[in-house]
Amino acid sequence: MENTRFKISQYACAVLLIVSSIALVAYQVVEIDDVASGLLYYVAQSFLLAGSIFGLDQYIRIINKLYHEHKN
Repeated sequence: MENTRFKISQYACAVLLIVSSIALVAYQVVEIDDVASGLLYYVAQSFLLAGSIFGLDQYIRIINKLYHEHKN
């Protein structure tokens, strides 16, 4: 049960990071027709962290699957 809550909160944070970065870029483009370099840095870091969250989980699943197949 605890592991499921952790995964849900982890995925929710990743999705919120992506959504917030897209929303901030859209707001800046509409308001000032430009995107500041600091915001681009935030977007890059957000996508990197979100990708790491999703990718790392998949990597661990693959390793566990291979370990259990090799063990049996």
